[in-house]
Amino acid sequence: MQIGRSRVLALFACAAIVASACSSTSASPSPAPTPTPAPQTTPAPGATPTPVATPNPNATLPPTVDTTSYPRKETLYTSGKQWGAPSTWNPLDPNYAMGVVGLQYETLFLYDPIKDAYTPWLASNQIAAGWDSAKTTYTITVRDGVTWSDGSALTADDVAFTISLAQNKVLGSTLWTFVTGVKVDGNKVVVTFKDPAYQEWYFWLYNSPIVPKKIWEPLNNENILKNTNANGVGTGPYTYKTAAQDRMVWQRNDNWWAIKALNLQVAPKYVVDIVNSSNNNALGQLISGGLDLCNNYLPGIAQIVNGGYGITTYYSSAPYMLSGNTAWLVPNTLKKPLNDPKFRKALAESINVNDIVTKDYGNIVLPADSTGLLPMWSKYIDTAQRDALGFKYDTAKAAADLAAAGYKKGSDGFVTNKDGSAIKLKLEVPDGWSDWMTAENFIAASAKAAGINIDPQHPDYNTVVQDRNGTDTADPTFDLVINNDVQIGNTPWVYYDYIFRQPLQKGAAKNRNFESYSNADAWALVQQLDKTPMEDQATMKSITSKLQKIFLTDMPLIPLWYNGEWSQVNNSVWTNWPSDKGNQVQPATWNGYWNMGAIFMLTQLKLAGK
Repeated sequence: MQIGRSRVLALFACAAIVASACSSTSASPSPAPTPTPAPQTTPAPGATPTPVATPNPNATLPPTVDTTSYPRKETLYTSGKQWGAPSTWNPLDPNYAMGVVGLQYETLFLYDPIKDAYTPWLASNQIAAGWDSAKTTYTITVRDGVTWSDGSALTADDVAFTISLAQNKVLGSTLWTFVTGVKVDGNKVVVTFKDPAYQEWYFWLYNSPIVPKKIWEPLNNENILKNTNANGVGTGPYTYKTAAQDRMVWQRNDNWWAIKALNLQVAPKYVVDIVNSSNNNALGQLISGGLDLCNNYLPGIAQIVNGGYGITTYYSSAPYMLSGNTAWLVPNTLKKPLNDPKFRKALAESINVNDIVTKDYGNIVLPADSTGLLPMWSKYIDTAQRDALGFKYDTAKAAADLAAAGYKKGSDGFVTNKDGSAIKLKLEVPDGWSDWMTAENFIAASAKAAGINIDPQHPDYNTVVQDRNGTDTADPTFDLVINNDVQIGNTPWVYYDYIFRQPLQKGAAKNRNFESYSNADAWALVQQLDKTPMEDQATMKSITSKLQKIFLTDMPLIPLWYNGEWSQVNNSVWTNWPSDKGNQVQPATWNGYWNMGAIFMLTQLKLAGK
């Protein structure tokens, strides 16, 4: 499909209007999650959708993508994961270039969050079949016929070595806190446990890339992450072709084991991932056909999808995107009045999330459940308890609850602390994260109506992180931030481990429990959940119900909305993209998503017109 220059310029002008419309306001997204896979959230504009502007003949077309190096009908152009030049292809480094895990290195299983199902991958056994009757030993059957890209065979020794590799303290894995041994028996790997952490083990099985022992054994030392591993040896459908400041290029591995074993073949010969420059540039590149798949947050996408430009999303109407993570308002529970659960509950009741969903995001996100659990975890929500204890936006109730808790209004209309001192809460989001900058203004405005004084601020990203984390010797200094670190995953354990983790961390090591909330009962329940077999759904639901009761009573975090799994596609070269009406698989290139089924997206693509 050819799109005229004037029409592309009109769309780019629209994007610029949207960007400038929200640049004077204040709100935004946040960084990557641990331990869940980390789609890198896009610091992008997201104000109220603006109608497509009249074509401006004097507008400057955004930089285009060079699509001349590789045959266009053999090449898939993507963007959204990389915000800087690719610098490491080490699959053990969480900052690996797009595709290192999934396209080049593979995991033992895949996990499909849409179907809540596991697919044997480098392992050939069904995931639950690995356990012995006592569930203290797990046997992995290594798939026959798998070869590394250098032609050598994948063996049980490779798998056993990868498991043992987790003992390297530099990698920060907790696997060997409950794994006690690993041995090889032919094409099988037998893993023994002490007090197994079943939830963590399943997470490891579909998230951890298997590496060749012969290459990585000599590298297994304190410098293992310093190996950038360009042109490494993997089992996946692609191999390293080249990389540059603006791109990562993968070339199809026509000896990929799944071609014969599973009758699967990835359609594009080349995958070229373009480094993000800005979301407005990405929008122009997508509209003009320079990008096939964009995993950035794009402004005004609802108007673009409905504008006849050949751009589609997972859903054809609102919310357009799958839900990828929960955006929370995070209170610093070490500081008054945010150390008071009653104040936090009233704050939650004061926030008009619907304004954020409709006016900021244009209905491309959904309001979060008061438990904060993602839609994919809805089966774990105790709905009766949620309805009894959960919060709803209600200015009058928020004001009444504040008064009942001893927070009286001063002459300026804002409530004061119980000792009469003023309350002025600083809400920080990183500068330039315009959708969140808009959201923080909505939060401040609706809280003001209930008598809560919130001051929206947007310092640079590093300042927000420093304020949020504190230092190794000092507590965090923030009052309120927005955060969305926990992505989709196979178990709500990752969600509750993030919220309730003990002991509290400080400084650069802090990657969970940013609210600094301490509850020994909650942490004991999280550990109990971790040690519950994944197949024991009844016990999992019982434990998560108790955790929800603590959460809804104490409100350590305030769920706001479900951040979208941003994914917009151009159908002019490639078609048959994931959608709710067709191929229901993950449509993202972010870290961790290839092994959550996004690899099937590449096997289902078809050339336009065929």
